[in-house]
Amino acid sequence: MDKIRTAVIGVGYLGRFHAQKYAALDDSELVAVVDIDPDTAANVAKECNTEALSDYHELLNKVDAVSIVVPTQLHHQVAEEFLDSGIHVLLEKPITVTVAEADALIEIARRKQRVLQVGHLERFNSAVLALEGVLKDPQFIESHRLAPFTLRGADVNVVLDLMIHDIDIIQKMVGSPIASIDAKGGAVLTEEYDIANARIKFENGCVANVTASRVSMKPQRKMRIFQPDAYISIDFQNKILSIHRKGEKEIFPGIPEITSEESVFENSDAIMAELRAFLDAIRNDTLPPVTGEDGREALKTAIDISEQLGG
Repeated sequence: MDKIRTAVIGVGYLGRFHAQKYAALDDSELVAVVDIDPDTAANVAKECNTEALSDYHELLNKVDAVSIVVPTQLHHQVAEEFLDSGIHVLLEKPITVTVAEADALIEIARRKQRVLQVGHLERFNSAVLALEGVLKDPQFIESHRLAPFTLRGADVNVVLDLMIHDIDIIQKMVGSPIASIDAKGGAVLTEEYDIANARIKFENGCVANVTASRVSMKPQRKMRIFQPDAYISIDFQNKILSIHRKGEKEIFPGIPEITSEESVFENSDAIMAELRAFLDAIRNDTLPPVTGEDGREALKTAIDISEQLGG
């Protein structure tokens, strides 16, 4: 089996992990890593036993697939060049700055018949993957994604930085168009919104109450899902899935007991799962788990929420 020639564009905090995983995968040949900081590129290249570059254009005829982990403002420009050159792209979230840019990338990927996967990493969290076969007609969803402030991701507001993870998962769960959005938020440490809440009502009647903050003292990534037959709790951070259902016994006359089951997924690697899925989609000529269209829909909702916040 021929190896897929890979590279990573942007090897800061997250890109470095991509490089490490590509270097470790049996069906990947990590050709190079690219970063505008020569020292960063050199350090990661040494760690992964590959070449360091400062100009991604040198790779356009040398690789089959790339992870693009650069600032959001550069997503469209860099991804467009690789896709137009016939190279498969895994593009970090959010897919682009605007919906029009996302549409353009989706069209190029379709025309060139190349995989465009968007890096909504939480989709590959083991607790989320274990939901298959459990979710049935969610009625109400509540999520909290809270984190202490860091400079990473601060080039966009908290909706595009953090909330978009939950937006993507919720839209995939519900599978219905959005009917209305009501959002509030505030800027605390930056000129962008650092904390936000959105109430999203879907056409099928489901309601999602979504909160994101990057000015919290302690991190928390949790989601609760209420559906006719169960209450489901996901702890993304600790990879715990709890499912509570009505039992056969009664605790009071006419009131059923609640039965609970909890699964803890300790040994899981979401980034490795994400990259495996990307390479599998390339090798098998199938759609990736998170398509360009998925990324576009999450971006559109995030932009709609941001506009309600005031920008």
